[in-house]
Amino acid sequence: MSHVTVTTPRRRGLPYVGRTLDYVRDPLAMMRTQYDACGPVSDIDFIGKRWTVLLGPDACETALRNADKAFASGDGWGYLVGPFFDRGLMLLDFEEHHRHRRIMQSAFTRDRLEGYTAALQPAVASGLAQWRPGGDFRAYPALKELTLDLATEVFMGGADLASPDELARVNQAFIACVQSATALVRANVPGTRWGRALRGRALLEEFLGRHLAAKRATPGDDLFSVLCHLQTDDGERFSDEDVVNHMIFLLMAAHDTSTITVSTVMQQLGQHPAWQDRCRAEALALSEHPTMAELDELVDIDLVMKESLRLVPPVPVLARKTVKETEVLGHHIPADRLVAVMVHLSHHMSELWPEPERFDPERFAADRREDKVHRYAWEPFGGGVHKCLGMFFAGAEVKTILVHLLRQFEWTVDPAYRVPMSYTSLPFPKDGQPVHLSRR
Repeated sequence: MSHVTVTTPRRRGLPYVGRTLDYVRDPLAMMRTQYDACGPVSDIDFIGKRWTVLLGPDACETALRNADKAFASGDGWGYLVGPFFDRGLMLLDFEEHHRHRRIMQSAFTRDRLEGYTAALQPAVASGLAQWRPGGDFRAYPALKELTLDLATEVFMGGADLASPDELARVNQAFIACVQSATALVRANVPGTRWGRALRGRALLEEFLGRHLAAKRATPGDDLFSVLCHLQTDDGERFSDEDVVNHMIFLLMAAHDTSTITVSTVMQQLGQHPAWQDRCRAEALALSEHPTMAELDELVDIDLVMKESLRLVPPVPVLARKTVKETEVLGHHIPADRLVAVMVHLSHHMSELWPEPERFDPERFAADRREDKVHRYAWEPFGGGVHKCLGMFFAGAEVKTILVHLLRQFEWTVDPAYRVPMSYTSLPFPKDGQPVHLSRR
């Protein structure tokens, strides 16, 4: 039987800009129109480069499973945010990625995760106790401050490492680095997103480098200390530079993704009070400082978290670059081609999910499991060898925050509210996510 390669369709859009502005305005609408017009594999111009776009679970699966090792993660993300998260785990590939991941897995064993979860409990409770409820409480910035404090506590061993002012500067540095991804001017020009991100990266390197020697000399139970002292059976360890690179990436991933997930959950529970009541009853039944085993047994909170991750995946697009010629669903993709794996669309396809825009946590319940219709229908943590190493920690952190939120507060959100989401980088609500918050 002869093999036929299909010509990949292309939507050009504006020169250089291409479909960048369409994506930033409404990525889901952009993905749907692209899929409807061109199918699961097509080409676009995007932030100054030609990209091949993969849409739908079959196309996404091909790149994420990467059976023929044609798709590199580092070169793809490298174009978007390379200078700012250089040599973080997500930006390494093949044998080097395997070696670093093997060392780092020792920082995410069950015992370690239980220790991190125990450290989270009092920190979350005391952090939320400082919130000032009101009729127009902005949940997103409050959550972002909380999750950065948690990352500092659990990942770096305590807030005494930095003053509140310095932590605020660290937070701004992370924001600058993340928002570099869709910058149209990609040079060190003052006043541009790219320029701010370069200065942010320098601040983060200095901040972590300042504390590294102490972590080497007198380690604690925090992740920073663990990375400084990890060693495989055959003696492999991370250099100082490796530790700083991994910490910058992990700190970003740990607080940005958890923040938008909890923010989405707060919106949905505020608009669906019956679900808020169900989740609160579950939270109140737990011990004062729930263990990871207790968090694993949660049912309703887990369903709500999964549905929120479906509606707003924290990383809606995964970047890759081909290191050799390959094919996806019969479409030829040349070597050195940037590839956008747009998992967001899969989460909203009516072919996979009945009434995909409706908040329906029961779709993940044991008797329905709509996510099982396709192995890659629901992939908020990516897939293949680059699947998020911290996904179990992220789940424990999100559930911990939700348990303490539900115990301390009640909240409502206008049922007609539609969040004005920014997609200049990882998604976040431009209005700060207003809720009517009251202390129980």
